[in-house]
Amino acid sequence: MAARIRKGDTVAVISGSDKGKQGEVLSVIPKDNRAVVQGVNIAKRHTKPTGMGQPGGIIEREATIHLSNLMLVDSKTGKPTRVGFRVLEDGRKVRVAKATGNVIES
Repeated sequence: MAARIRKGDTVAVISGSDKGKQGEVLSVIPKDNRAVVQGVNIAKRHTKPTGMGQPGGIIEREATIHLSNLMLVDSKTGKPTRVGFRVLEDGRKVRVAKATGNVIES
């Protein structure tokens, strides 16, 4: 199945505690239907000091978020949109914004 959301895309969170936030996709985990989005779903991790260069403490980092809670942001309009697919004349399969019909460049 083709990926509707890919690494490097700008997405908007449509549900959950971070609803309304936007960020860039840092990684996608297709097996679990989850993604890591920059600045969204921040979790605190308590770490022990390891070695000389690593101090211990509380580290904030992005946790994964389910793909169903994300919508791709159309780069031309800046609004969240659903994603469809279209095959072009040259045989390439591309992602298309459902709202406007714009081809999503990746």
